[in-house]
Amino acid sequence: MSVSKEAVIERLRTVQGPDFTGNIVDLGLVSEIFIADGKVFFSITVPAARAQELEPLRAAAERAVKAIPGVAGAVVALTAEKKGGGMENAPPRQPQRPAGFAASRGAAPASGRAAPAAQSRSSGKRGVPGVDAIIAVASGKGGVGKSTTAINLALGLAALGKRVGILDADIYGPSMPRLLGIRGRPETKDGRILQPMQNYGLKVMSMGFLVEEETPMIWRGPMVISALTQMLREVEWGQLDVLVVDMPPGTGDAQLTMAQQVPLAGAVIVSTPQDLALIDARKGLNMFRKVDVPLLGIIENMSYFIAPDTGKRYDIFGHGGARMEAERLGVTFLGEVPLEMGIREGSDAGAPVVVAQPDGPEAKIYREIAARTWERLQQEKAAAEGASPAIVFE
Repeated sequence: MSVSKEAVIERLRTVQGPDFTGNIVDLGLVSEIFIADGKVFFSITVPAARAQELEPLRAAAERAVKAIPGVAGAVVALTAEKKGGGMENAPPRQPQRPAGFAASRGAAPASGRAAPAAQSRSSGKRGVPGVDAIIAVASGKGGVGKSTTAINLALGLAALGKRVGILDADIYGPSMPRLLGIRGRPETKDGRILQPMQNYGLKVMSMGFLVEEETPMIWRGPMVISALTQMLREVEWGQLDVLVVDMPPGTGDAQLTMAQQVPLAGAVIVSTPQDLALIDARKGLNMFRKVDVPLLGIIENMSYFIAPDTGKRYDIFGHGGARMEAERLGVTFLGEVPLEMGIREGSDAGAPVVVAQPDGPEAKIYREIAARTWERLQQEKAAAEGASPAIVFE
């Protein structure tokens, strides 16, 4: 059963505007509505100063739309990006919540769902229930093999016996469904909480599970941030030792929001050896440093190529640039990954090399990188907790 924009608009007219001053449609607060595969996406314009206070308004609109027959899901964002409805100068006031509104997204509903994790003592950022550590895999630019590196790093951590999840934070170009060979749609719990998809022992969430592969996501920043927040906090991740976040390339809105609002335990930077890629990698490093996210290290991808017929080595993009950059910046060098046909073929086929060829040299490299990453994660955790190294006398 298809859903029309008119049906969505009509239903949204039942949602009262801020301070009960009419409905959100007639007040001009609803953005253009986008519908794909039964999922409805839109934003609601509110004053920036009142965004947190008006979160119940967003939740009410989301519930109203999800109740429409044929709607498979809804992503609703609050945005102050454009003006509308005379709300720009509305003074903040104590919210008057209609019956059934949660006090905030962090409130525990009557269904008995677990309360969100407590805020980080050091940063005040709210964690994700059951997730011990969140690490970001990032790059300053696209085309360096970041997603392939992220998935093999996650599988390498799982091979160490860790409970691992992976969040595909690239809304515009999600790749996890293809990299992991997963098809289908995630199920929901109580109509709101998504169940992560799973393969190879990993729990996975991606926008690629919610829309068709060829559907373009033509969104502005607030919609992207809202979708990221929901995929992070409205997914039943269960108990995880580490959640790997495959970040979008670059240093834009999504990256900055994740770094500022999520208690990232550390970041891994992926780069290729050539100078141009390293310039962009420095931008990613500097962004995480400015928002006080620990740098776990740098990985040099496409580091060298071994010709399969002759065994001769070629440094197609140069070699060692990321290692030298890590030394210059005082950052751990986690390892170098070759440019190898099997890695690319496995990724395209949904069978990453760590699980497809576990005894091969490339899988061994990823597992070693995962071990170094885990070691660095524990070092940063100990430093954050104020732990000091034990002194052993022999």
